[in-house]
Amino acid sequence: MARKAEIKRTTKETDIEIVLELDGSGKAEINTGIGFFDHMLTAFAVHGGFDLTVNCKGDLYVDGHHTVEDVGICLGKALSEALGDKSGIMRYGSAFIPMDEALAFCSLDISARPFLVFNAFFLGERIGDYDTCLTEEFMRAFAFNAGITLHLRNEYGKNDHHITEALFKSLAYAVKQAVCISGNGAALSSKGVI
Repeated sequence: MARKAEIKRTTKETDIEIVLELDGSGKAEINTGIGFFDHMLTAFAVHGGFDLTVNCKGDLYVDGHHTVEDVGICLGKALSEALGDKSGIMRYGSAFIPMDEALAFCSLDISARPFLVFNAFFLGERIGDYDTCLTEEFMRAFAFNAGITLHLRNEYGKNDHHITEALFKSLAYAVKQAVCISGNGAALSSKGVI
């Protein structure tokens, strides 16, 4: 059975369609209207090995907040739906990712207990048309809608592009690890369910 989900969500602020296939080849077709955010979602797909299509029409005349947050909501819902009852997955994942002078760390638990600890700093307010503060907003929306406990930290860095990209790539590798099939098909929990 394919671990795949399609999410459509329309509000007064955004119109989003996402297709996520966990057991893909890293093929990405991303169009959010924010170039740097497209780059981050492409990196997430490629490094996670996920096939990901994202089409978003958002109220960018306001700013990028609704677009970035709502894509996070939809991507989180897609991950949760693609995993079904979560039986047989490894559940936990973590990764350190270097990006030139920057180093980021991600650790997560597909726990059905959403939580975010975000410990990252940025030197500037923007990367192209992308507000750096939206990285935390995306991660929160993703974690809470995916039902994961997510910890992200940038250890150091001097370039906001590198810091942000390392965070997204570390997320990709941690998710990739956590969604791997464990082999016995059972839920990895002493409760018997996740």
